[in-house]
Amino acid sequence: MELKSMETVDMPIFGSTLKLMKFWSYLFVHNWRRYVAMAPYMIINCTQYVDIYLSTESLDFIIRNVYLAVLFTNTIVRGVLLCVQRSSYERFIEMLKSFYIELLESEDPFIISLVKETTRLSVFIGRVNLMMGCCTCIGFVTYPIFGSERVLPYGMYLPTIDEYKYASPYYEIFFVIQGIMAPMGCCMYIPYSNMVVTFTLFAILMCRVLQHKLRSLEKLKEDQVHGEIIGCIKYQLKLTGLVDSMNALNTHLHLVEFLCFGAMLCVLLFSLLIAQTIAQTVIVIAYMVMIFANSVVLYYVANELYFQSFDIAIAAYESNWMDFDVDTQKTLKFLIMRSQKPLAILVGGTYPMNLKMLQSLLNAIYSLFTLLRRVYG
Repeated sequence: MELKSMETVDMPIFGSTLKLMKFWSYLFVHNWRRYVAMAPYMIINCTQYVDIYLSTESLDFIIRNVYLAVLFTNTIVRGVLLCVQRSSYERFIEMLKSFYIELLESEDPFIISLVKETTRLSVFIGRVNLMMGCCTCIGFVTYPIFGSERVLPYGMYLPTIDEYKYASPYYEIFFVIQGIMAPMGCCMYIPYSNMVVTFTLFAILMCRVLQHKLRSLEKLKEDQVHGEIIGCIKYQLKLTGLVDSMNALNTHLHLVEFLCFGAMLCVLLFSLLIAQTIAQTVIVIAYMVMIFANSVVLYYVANELYFQSFDIAIAAYESNWMDFDVDTQKTLKFLIMRSQKPLAILVGGTYPMNLKMLQSLLNAIYSLFTLLRRVYG
């Protein structure tokens, strides 16, 4: 298959992410599947909040239901965002596809190796996230089995129906329905995370390619250097436009998920404190690992993009710029000045997403958890 004929959903760097989104018709197609996936979740999410408000169950199940309600809300927000901004996401992916093919067609073996390395890393992260998502789905369904009371995987309020009545089949029916819905939710939540991580990894790849080009200036003839630097500036503009487009698509969702992540992790820490059995403790830990790992990967790659973009200026300075003519030095200086402001994935359009921000959030979560533990104790 020629590179020019490569379908967008078959881009190796995305793994199975875009295929899953196409199957559920979030991207590239528009059919009934997206409504089958989202409508039940919207209904259940509304009943979850009503159930929490009216709940008379034990505190551990209320805490767990709060976690699930927030997770469902986050999942629904992702799905709605994809549906509303479908054309914007598709245009962005098409732009990324053109950059990807351009790198694959490079005659530089080092650039090809960078592309393959990034593709392997993206596919590996996607598979790990899907595996953790599947484990979490299993935890959703099995957690009630180890409880001391009869409860459903997800708390929900059903007026005029007593789903926990032993003489009726309602409990078994709703248990099966919710068990089926768990993997559907996973297909809404995990692929979006994988897609955002892939976007960021590709931006990192472009930074590394630009660094390589700048460090290779000394291998060029004197009359080729100025043109190559101009090409690097144009490539830097492409990179900046890519990151700006990423922020335009995702920055407000990053803010929502920043708040949701803090709430869910705090709730899970408290659930760990009040878990009644070893099995429940293990499942809560699995929840925490999935949520924490999913967020840490995103913050880590965003942090890496921040520093890799700053390293562009360092790579330019490390070239043999003292051997260039005055006009070429001025052009290179212009590129270095543009690189002094690192590229960043923004949260809420304001705060750069990096490990320092994640550390601040974890400190706040632990402080709140300590307060809840003292109040509960």
